[in-house]
Amino acid sequence: MARPRNFDEERAVEAAMRAFWTAGYEATSTQDLCEATGLGRSSIYNTFKSKHELFERALRRYMELKAGDYTELLEGSGTVREKIAELFRRMIDDETGDGLGCLVVNTGIELAPRDPEIAALLERDYRRRLEILRSTFRAGQREGEIDPGRDPSELAHFVIATIGGIRVSARSGLGRPALEAVAGAALRAI
Repeated sequence: MARPRNFDEERAVEAAMRAFWTAGYEATSTQDLCEATGLGRSSIYNTFKSKHELFERALRRYMELKAGDYTELLEGSGTVREKIAELFRRMIDDETGDGLGCLVVNTGIELAPRDPEIAALLERDYRRRLEILRSTFRAGQREGEIDPGRDPSELAHFVIATIGGIRVSARSGLGRPALEAVAGAALRAI
């Protein structure tokens, strides 16, 4: 008879997410995961099978959290430009706050080029964010806030690329004033 688990699996995933987010996939050892989760090596492997599986679960959790925030903001009240400005502000606050950056962007740079499973997961997340933004721009066109001649898909790709560029620039040492200038230029381009 298998011994019952006496830990909260979701709490372990959250703790692992923070560990991976802090150091990246490659630099996070199994010992780091044991320390972060409070679990022994055997509990980690019995529950999650591998470091990769635990990372994938942690990345999915991060994406769920961010998608919820993203959707709530973009489906909330305000003009499209106000919503995008707030999206940029929150992202810049994140980048200039704890210095961890975005787990999705970090993973895209670190793993996606050589890990097809992770690349596919990142692609699905990108498509989800793209659709939310596309819908936001279509609504803005219906309300007369966005030029009806603009392609909502192009605008959505532009915002996502701008966010990624700002995040990478922040990780490279670009300060808040420069990041805000890029966000301002992007808003004017919408």
